[in-house]
Amino acid sequence: MSLTRHEIREKAFQALFALNANPDADENQLYQQLLNPDETAELEIPSYLSTLVTGVTEHQAELDAKIQPYLSQTWSLDRLPKTDLIILRLAFYELDYVEDVPGKVAVNEAIELTKAFSDDQSRKFVSGVLGKAVMNDHI
Repeated sequence: MSLTRHEIREKAFQALFALNANPDADENQLYQQLLNPDETAELEIPSYLSTLVTGVTEHQAELDAKIQPYLSQTWSLDRLPKTDLIILRLAFYELDYVEDVPGKVAVNEAIELTKAFSDDQSRKFVSGVLGKAVMNDHI
């Protein structure tokens, strides 16, 4: 089974969302459930999937620190819907740490994730935050 990078980002989002709810979950088991819900066989985990999940997890504090300045003063990371925060972390991770992903691609992929997993208001919010971050060349 060969996944596109877009599909891998969706699985990474789902894995990060699950790990947010249950930080002690077994990552490999989680990947297998996401990649192979019928449990027909153990599948090879795409390396980009573990790169994204591990990268976002290990750099979460610095990613959050980079996101915070782009929130209005009345908002804190704690108040963001978890879906939006995880999507932003993924996007900022790709922008900061993945050299072969152009900024435009990371932003577009984040917006696609909000379309799939959130609502229109979230899509506008995520788009606005990433737009400001890219314009300020912060990332």
